[in-house]
Amino acid sequence: MSRPVGLSEGSLAALQHLRETREINTVILRYGDLPGVLVPEVAGNLTHDELLAALPADEPRLIVHELSFASPEGTRRNERLLIFWMPPDASGQEEEYKAGYTTLKQFPIDVHVHLTARRTGQLEYQRLVALAG
Repeated sequence: MSRPVGLSEGSLAALQHLRETREINTVILRYGDLPGVLVPEVAGNLTHDELLAALPADEPRLIVHELSFASPEGTRRNERLLIFWMPPDASGQEEEYKAGYTTLKQFPIDVHVHLTARRTGQLEYQRLVALAG
């Protein structure tokens, strides 16, 4: 498979690791030194609180996160989310990150929930569960 435009080899490896194993549940991507190329900033097993703490207040990020929760019937579920983190203080970077967001939407990582968040309140756990469930 050829590498999608805008994703570094490290990004591809992190996303594949997320898709194929249960060792990590979150990949946070940012633009690196090469213009237009997303690189992994975090690839780890983060709690919801750790995910929120990892988001910068003044820079956008693209996040693929596997949310674990219980369904209303009580069964354990996991749902992958694609989050476009675009805080108000990150002006001037939205178009570049929108292009990366579009690339990730087309990448085969089995994501069914796509959302844009400008404040951490929009990423509140129960809200994410409602979107995923």
